[in-house]
Amino acid sequence: MKNRLMSIARSLRSTRMLLIAIMMLAAPAASFAQVHVAITFGPPELPVYEQPLCPGDGYIWTPGYWAYDYDAGDYYWVPGTWVLAPEVGFLWTPGYWGWGGSAFIFHEGYWGPHIGFYGGINYGFGYFGHGYEGGRWEGGHFFYNTTINRVDVHVIHNVYETRVDVRNETRVSYNGHGGIDERPTREEEAAEHDRHIGAVAAQTQHIQAARENRDLRASVNHGKPPIAATARPGEFKGGGVVEAKEGGRYNPPARPEGNAARPSNAVHAKDLGPVERHVAPSTGNANLDKKYQQQQDKLQAQQEKERQQLQQKQEQEHQRQAKQKADDAKNQQMEQRHQQQTQQLQQKHTQQQQKLQEKQQPPHQSGEKRPKV
Repeated sequence: MKNRLMSIARSLRSTRMLLIAIMMLAAPAASFAQVHVAITFGPPELPVYEQPLCPGDGYIWTPGYWAYDYDAGDYYWVPGTWVLAPEVGFLWTPGYWGWGGSAFIFHEGYWGPHIGFYGGINYGFGYFGHGYEGGRWEGGHFFYNTTINRVDVHVIHNVYETRVDVRNETRVSYNGHGGIDERPTREEEAAEHDRHIGAVAAQTQHIQAARENRDLRASVNHGKPPIAATARPGEFKGGGVVEAKEGGRYNPPARPEGNAARPSNAVHAKDLGPVERHVAPSTGNANLDKKYQQQQDKLQAQQEKERQQLQQKQEQEHQRQAKQKADDAKNQQMEQRHQQQTQQLQQKHTQQQQKLQEKQQPPHQSGEKRPKV
């Protein structure tokens, strides 16, 4: 039992480090881990690069993508890399950016027996918008399509050749809002109900290394990362590193991102603590001030009730998992789900408070009329 708890703790530390500065918004249903970053301007186009040679049997290609770092206020490139599949029969569904109605939202990638929806994005190397054409599992071995993947056939013999007609040639890296206009197929929606595994440890370490590398920030490389792909996760030096041949267009706003609240890395609703009490602005009108404060108090009570309900729900799920003696993988999935729920609630409450404060702003000195509340 002690070893299991230590393993869970290590998993949580890894998850928290990966999900620092996460912002949750409501999002389309077609996503495993749903969302955890929301930005008001889209990522750069995908760069053009060559695939490194596959390092060995059982490795599956995971394409590069643009992630976002709140601390730097910038997108950064996570190089494509070869990753050992966590289980026989599992394939990688890449993450993707999609428009959520008011911001660009990132949907996490995952491992599973079938390829799910990844926004219709053409990441290349078998991920051309839907499904995966780079290989397949047969008899417990992964067979590589050598028309797509760089594989040394003298070392890896489980290969085949199938030509693929790629119709989606765009390098746009997000779905919706002027980007890719695609929706999940029935098969991709069905894949959402499979058993999934999130990014493995090698992938999370790879992402963290990319985040810490200043040269991979879009503001530095202008959409053309010097490390576009690697032969193995986290190995950013040596012969297995590939530089982008051509960069993607990048049009960031003139001013850095400043209209999105930076969230905490709270995992559970109890970590948020009681909802903060906000004092309504003073207008000089006693009746109006009283009305505004009543609105603030009502919102606070509603939000506190929602926080307590989520806390109770999460604690009950903890108890069920303990009674069922769930394994480490299920416990980690539960903790990831709790973090997503908590930060989604936090973002909802932040938006509600911002909207109410906007309504309660005092009139301008110029004599403009106060908007109706």
